[in-house]
Amino acid sequence: MNAPRNVPVSVGTMESYFQDLASTLDGLIAPGESYTATYAAESSDFVRMNRGKVRQPGSVVQQYLDINLVRAARHATHRLSLTGHVAADRAVIGSAVEGLRAALPDLADDPHLLLATDVRSSRDVRGGPLPPAESVIDAILDAADGLDLVGLYAGGPVCRGFANSSGQRNWHEVTTFNLQWSLYHRADKAVKSSLSATEWDAAAFAAKMDEARAQLAHIVQSPRALAPGKYRAFLTPAAMEEVGSMLCWGGFSARALATKQSPLTKMRDGADPARLDPRVTIAEAFADGVAPAFQSEGFVRPPRVPLIDAGRLVGELASPRTAREFPDIAANGANAYEMPEALAMAGGALPARDALAALDTGLYIGNLWYLNYSDRPACRMTGMTRFATFWVEGGRIVAPANVLRFDDTLFRMLGANLEALTVETELALESNTYGERQLTSLRLPGALLSELNFTL
Repeated sequence: MNAPRNVPVSVGTMESYFQDLASTLDGLIAPGESYTATYAAESSDFVRMNRGKVRQPGSVVQQYLDINLVRAARHATHRLSLTGHVAADRAVIGSAVEGLRAALPDLADDPHLLLATDVRSSRDVRGGPLPPAESVIDAILDAADGLDLVGLYAGGPVCRGFANSSGQRNWHEVTTFNLQWSLYHRADKAVKSSLSATEWDAAAFAAKMDEARAQLAHIVQSPRALAPGKYRAFLTPAAMEEVGSMLCWGGFSARALATKQSPLTKMRDGADPARLDPRVTIAEAFADGVAPAFQSEGFVRPPRVPLIDAGRLVGELASPRTAREFPDIAANGANAYEMPEALAMAGGALPARDALAALDTGLYIGNLWYLNYSDRPACRMTGMTRFATFWVEGGRIVAPANVLRFDDTLFRMLGANLEALTVETELALESNTYGERQLTSLRLPGALLSELNFTL
């Protein structure tokens, strides 16, 4: 490490700093021991806005190192918050290894421990650089002049690293931004929009803001109260994001499928498994997302894992521990929760600009929230409409719709009742910033349904 001992590591030297930390660990391992280590770092700008003004700007630079010390089938893990000062961090790493070594004799063997043994190093740096946060925020507030805009901008580089005592080194660095904003009218009436990518696109933002302004003009009208029942519906990609997120909750987990706890179990069981519409194709597509192509045990992920092909369940996400427990299941780089990190659904044939005309009469649903399973084995979901949901007649918005609760199965929504998917798909990055920014994503089209069941 060339940086002076008393100067914390900068964003541009995070990769070399990670390599230095891995070398430090190499020198601390005793005979009969091995280690894996994962590194997480970011340099992020955060800006909160309300009433069209900046209310809380800030920035975060942080680094963490998770050390897993292994002897035979016993292992223990310690997470460190790094200072970026070489001498201080080397000292705490040494203390952490000593503590882990002392703990190992008191631990039981882990029968499901499985670590990568093939050395497959990699390096991937993508995205950016982004414009300064100040110029991005100026553009946002200028575009929202005269409107009550509330929102959050988060942007900057996020880094992930993996190292082990066999010499494997993996580095992933991606610069992204995530902008979530609403144009607020009153009470519960607002239009929510989002934009996220690896590069700032002024034209894409302008188009999103123009769309939000147009919808706000409809929001101010008297709302339409609809009785419970079945209505034609168009789900925007933002609404589909909530449906996709529910599927990520155990839907494609190899363990959940093997133990029949997955909401998609019906797509695998029996002589005549359930199917979705043949136009539905879903994959875990790391090449198209922002997640690293490696995971915490050192297994490298394939660029694409097919999950649903032409409406049929064809794949699953298997973690190393599941592969150890179930001998007939092969690990394919999934995380410990076997949740997708780069879920992508293929688009269809309906241009997004023609969605209202294709809907004709029914509900245009801009957002959903509070989703949960009302009947998990049947893959039945329930949730609420939110923000820009409109009643449409003859392909034209006539009034905002009051809040409705839907309750329907995925096999109807993306099966028997699916009429079309939009050509265009939208990338949605995880907006959760609790603890650290996340590198999970969904890429989804909009969906036109012949009917969606609303219960109240």
